[in-house]
This record gives sequence, C-alpha cells and structure tokens, in this order.
Amino acid sequence: MNKYPIVPLGEVCDFVYGDGLKETDRKGGDIPVYGSNGIVGWHDEALTKGETLIIGRKGSIGEVRFSKVPCWAIDTTYFIEKTKVPCDFTWLYYTLKALDLTRLNKSAAIPGLNREDAYEQKIPLPPLTEQKRIASLLARADRLRQLRRTAHDLGDALLQSVFLEMFGHVRVNDKKWELSKFEDVCETRLGKMLDDKKQTGKHKRPYLRNFNVRWYELDLSDIAEMDFDEKDRKEFRLQYGDVLICEGGEVGRAAIWRNEMEECYFQKALHRARPNPKLANPEYIVHLLWWLAQSGGLVDATSQVTFAHLTGEKLKELVIPVPPLSLQEEFAGVVARVESLRGRMGESTRQVEGLFESLLAEAFS
Repeated sequence: MNKYPIVPLGEVCDFVYGDGLKETDRKGGDIPVYGSNGIVGWHDEALTKGETLIIGRKGSIGEVRFSKVPCWAIDTTYFIEKTKVPCDFTWLYYTLKALDLTRLNKSAAIPGLNREDAYEQKIPLPPLTEQKRIASLLARADRLRQLRRTAHDLGDALLQSVFLEMFGHVRVNDKKWELSKFEDVCETRLGKMLDDKKQTGKHKRPYLRNFNVRWYELDLSDIAEMDFDEKDRKEFRLQYGDVLICEGGEVGRAAIWRNEMEECYFQKALHRARPNPKLANPEYIVHLLWWLAQSGGLVDATSQVTFAHLTGEKLKELVIPVPPLSLQEEFAGVVARVESLRGRMGESTRQVEGLFESLLAEAFS
C-alpha cells in the first residue's frame, strides 16, 4: 500500500497548449524556445513567467524538459507553469519522467499525445516537504549520472584532439602525408543484399546493418538474421579489426568489429573495410573517417554535394593521407588506454544508472 494518496495527474496540473513561433519570427534573444524534444531556438520574448515544464505533444511525444527560466513553448508542445495543488517543480519533473508519457502515443502515422490520456495517469502525491526531499535526492543522483555520461563524451573529445595533434587536418593534409586511394589501403566490399524471396530459414546467421554501427562503437542490442549459405559465409563473415562503414544515412559513420560475437556477417547497407596491416591501423581509419565526415571531406568533387550514398566505387576512389604505420599504432595505443579507462568506469556508471532508476521507481511506485 502506498504511503501517499494516489491521485490522477489531472488533479495536480493542466497541460497548456504551446504557441506557434516560426523560426523566421524568432529574434535570437536570451529566451529559450522549446520544441517537443528540447531547445530549438532563441527569442526576445517569453510565453511563460517562471519555471516551466515542457511536454512533447507532436513528434517526440511525452518527452519532458524543465526550463528554470521563463521560456517559449511552441505549438508541438504542452507546458506547465502552474499547478492546482502545492508542488515542487523538480519533483513534478521527475514524476512526469517516471510516468513515461511516451507510451501514450495512439497514432503510428503522426505521433501525438492526448492530454486527456495523460490526466488519467495515477501518481502518488506526497506533502510539499516530502516532495522537496525526494526531488533533492533524485537531482543529486541525476547529476552524478550526467557526470558519468560527460566523462564518456570527454574521452571522444580527447581522442579527436590527439588525432588532430598527431595527424593534422586530414582533409587538407597539412602535414603532407603520402596520399593513396582508399582501395590501395583497405580491401573493401559492400555487404549482402537482403532478399526476402530467397530466404529459406535453413542457413540463418546474425548480421549487422546500418542501425548497429555508431561512431567508434557497435550497438548490438538488436541483431537481425538472414540466410548465408556456405559461399556467402566465406564472403561476408567479419574478422577482428574489420572496419564497418555506413553506406547511407549518416554517410561514413564507422566502427571496428572486435569479435563481439562468435560469428557475424553484414548487410549491403554497410561497407567492410579490411586495412592492409602493412599500411593502416583500423583505429586510424575510423578516426580519419570521423574527421572527413565532420569537415566535408566526404563530398563528391564533381557535384560538390555530400554523398546521399557512399557507393563502393566512391569509397574505393576516396583519396586519403597515409601517415607512417608506427605513428598510427602509437595513436591506437592512446585509444586502447582511453578505452581501458572507460571499461573500468563502465561498471560504476551502470551502478549509478541503476541507482537512479531504483530511486525513481521507489519514489513514484
């Protein structure tokens, strides 16, 4: 039995419709303009008068943001700046997060949150003093969680900085390294095309697709399967150190395969680049691709338009700087040390995430 009265959310607050503000009408002042998933611009006039909770109504439905200053919430959102009963806004913010309003979407075509559905959600309503205590505890745990995430991001920034120091601006090759075509440095090929008509289910094997490749790392939370016969298995099986490169979407996004699974293959949405061990290190190739992607280096020299698709031929013809292998391996050593530190931090990060989720569940169950 809950120690606090359980009430519908609609008895605690109203969701007020945001007001449209076109991008061309925003004056660029110091007032944040919120869309359904965060700040989308700045203006010189506020719609609200103080602390405001912003809830995604269209698009990123149910996402919750907390502005501690007056703001403008546009018409894809609801906002709360007043409550019907005494409430600590930090407590209410975490209450809404715990409710997970994202699950209330009723339209597959155009995601939308009906506020009447939200009003029916039941929440525990502690006294104001207890709300403040809960809010303080959750805010401290949340700050610790965010610090852990920031530390991970700083690792990426550090490696990018080290790469720049060691290899220079690779798009313009200001350190005058030897230049080679990508195909002369890495053996490349696109993955297997998925053809539903040819699937028998007799040779199912796991494979990676665009979704699984993030910058520098693989997301293996959702692995698909399709048939790979004996010939396919020889042709498309991944080996340790292979670089997987996105052919579409965020073109050039890349990560290294490190035998995370005993056996795995790859789909046509990905290129596999297998560096010549006498010429290139996989870590160098991945970070090179990041710098090229960020600096416009993956641009078709003829059309001057960023590749909508990085075809096999375009990748092979891409001209890249090739520093001495010893320098590339020195950089790979720096990457290994950073990743080792991240690994040690990983367990404590998971513990902090678990602590926050446990506190959240305990406070609002």
